[in-house]
Amino acid sequence: MLVVGGGYVLYLDRLVTRQFRSLRWTLPARVYAAPMQLYVGLDLSEAQLEHELHRLAYRQVASPGGPGTFVASADQVVVMLRPVQFADRDRPAMPLRVRFGPGGVTDLTTAAAAPVPVIRLDPLLIGSIFPSDGVDRIVVTPKQVPPLLPAALKAVEDRTFDTNWGIDPRGILRAAWVDLRAHHIEEGGSTLTQELVRSYFLNNRRTLWRKIREAIMAVALTAHFSKADLMNAYINEIFLGQDGNRSVHGFGLASEFYFGEPLDELDLPQIAMLVAIVRGPTYYDPRRVPARVLARRNLVLKILARQGVVSWARADAAMRAPLGVTPHASGAYYPAYLDLVRRTLARDYPERELTRAGLRVYTSLNPRVQELAEHALDAQLHLLDRTHHYGKEHLQGAVVVTSPQTGDVLAIVGGRDADFDGFNRALDARRSIGSLVKPFIYLTALETGQYTAATIIEDEPIAVKLARGRYWRPHNYSRIFHGPVPLVRALGDSLNAATVRLGMRIGLNPVTHTLQRFGLKHVPQEVPAMLLGASDLSPFEVAQLYNGLADGGFREPLRAVQAVVSADGKPLKAFPVRVTPVAPTGDVYQVTTMMEQVLTHGTGEPAESILPPGLVAAGKTGTSQNDRDSWFAGFTGNDLAVVWVGYDHNQPTRLTGAMGALPVWAHIMASIGALPLSMPPPQGLTDVWVDFPTGLQTTPECDAANAVEVAVPVGTQIAPMSGCGLLGGGD
Repeated sequence: MLVVGGGYVLYLDRLVTRQFRSLRWTLPARVYAAPMQLYVGLDLSEAQLEHELHRLAYRQVASPGGPGTFVASADQVVVMLRPVQFADRDRPAMPLRVRFGPGGVTDLTTAAAAPVPVIRLDPLLIGSIFPSDGVDRIVVTPKQVPPLLPAALKAVEDRTFDTNWGIDPRGILRAAWVDLRAHHIEEGGSTLTQELVRSYFLNNRRTLWRKIREAIMAVALTAHFSKADLMNAYINEIFLGQDGNRSVHGFGLASEFYFGEPLDELDLPQIAMLVAIVRGPTYYDPRRVPARVLARRNLVLKILARQGVVSWARADAAMRAPLGVTPHASGAYYPAYLDLVRRTLARDYPERELTRAGLRVYTSLNPRVQELAEHALDAQLHLLDRTHHYGKEHLQGAVVVTSPQTGDVLAIVGGRDADFDGFNRALDARRSIGSLVKPFIYLTALETGQYTAATIIEDEPIAVKLARGRYWRPHNYSRIFHGPVPLVRALGDSLNAATVRLGMRIGLNPVTHTLQRFGLKHVPQEVPAMLLGASDLSPFEVAQLYNGLADGGFREPLRAVQAVVSADGKPLKAFPVRVTPVAPTGDVYQVTTMMEQVLTHGTGEPAESILPPGLVAAGKTGTSQNDRDSWFAGFTGNDLAVVWVGYDHNQPTRLTGAMGALPVWAHIMASIGALPLSMPPPQGLTDVWVDFPTGLQTTPECDAANAVEVAVPVGTQIAPMSGCGLLGGGD
């Protein structure tokens, strides 16, 4: 028995020594949003900057403190920036003074008054890509650990840590006596080394054999490794909470999870709370049972004072402090956006590398735009449910916001419950797009050189011959036909009969080719119904199509990921902007001026009451057959947004694009600081005023209610409106 027992001890000794020496934690990929850039002239208020700093878990203090704090006064904010690793470089901790005026940021300087041309705030952590076992952690080095933490752990959990051999028989007896007198567990008998062994090598089953193995392995670790190594391993390994499917391990992640702050910025009450929940993270869950955790934290503070780790005065002050736990997990969680990030990375990285190699992923997500898009969708869907609810099911929706010039995806909302990690409607809900297809039909017509915005087309009943002698007779949504109308009105009022007539003249195949040039990956069925949007696309696919219109005929593949960096800071992969010309700039400019009239005189006119005065935008409503889908896609000078509203089970909503999706889009654009569309006509084009109902040339003075400005080729002859005193001609 001695030989067998001795052999088993040697086996465990070698096992634990070898594994601990090659200790490598699985480090999930961590995903970051795009950092906010500050510069003189930025349209940003002091309140908005404070909101952003709070989002990044900066603490507002009365006087400048350490990194992660800021001081706000009447017209300025002084921020003590944390050290940050960006995708392209590192930024050290530094002070920054931001002054504000009526127009936004007026001055950026360091504490020494040196001017700063532009600076980035910290990138917000928005999630992790962790393995199937759900283990997540932030590994910290001894330099990143406040000295109070190991001192507190030793005082509360293992007073003989520095001198014991991995086990403490006297401690076990003392803990049993204390717990017996208190009638509940106040102290544990296991050493920190035993807890480390249990967490890293064993399991929590309460058996005598496991306790024996635990003791042997704890002694072996103590014999071969320094106490500093063991303490650092414990701080990075121990389980400290659960966040849905994610298991929170180590004090580095626990600090972010509970307080939203790096571990080295925690104060005494916060450190005491983390030490308090070591005993049982589920039983002592500060978000679920705060009173229980507060009592346990204060007990820890008394023990620290009793052991001389802190003074009684400092402990008393800490006991009066609130827990300070954030209402939700640290950072922010955007499941729909993270879904796109995962799909993007899956093309280049195997799952093991994403979930274990500690990659840092930098994305295009704009947290402010994301927050405003989520709020706009949720608020409008609640309003629509109250006013247009016809069944038991609640309306759903999706939003995609992009930056057309780069293809960056700024925000994705996958449903009205934006925090729900489930069906992502923005990427996966393929629904009939209705009239959203029409701008591409009109663009195809303009590309022939035979049509302009003022060209007249008949909005009259039309019968399109199908196979087997059948006919398709499309009608307008209003069931009213308007006779001869200019193309600008046919698009602005979304006249189906006129559009089908135009589409059949230019041909279905050219329209298909245009859609594919702009990014449609599949070939739509070339049937006449495609001219009224009988194609099922996701909001993300629609955003890809419209992004080419918003960027003047240039297509950039939409991107969520900008760069991937290794755990040690080495760049691994960049995702540069790739631009492909897909349509003549002049023709896209012409159709854009026609789409502007959708919002001033056409189906999108209700948005004018929501949008800021002077915000020039272009867009298109979309309503599928039987009002099953409500769409709006539109863009300004710097932002594009696509909104879908409907029911998951595809029943009719009784909502047109103007009634459902348009208000969501307008509220988003009104809140995110969109810039107006503004560019001179390309060479060979000129802007002219025409009468929206008739297409005759006019002026705002002559026809204030119906005059619209569109672009036409120089030399285009347009008949003048009677009595306006015009000579005619578009030059």
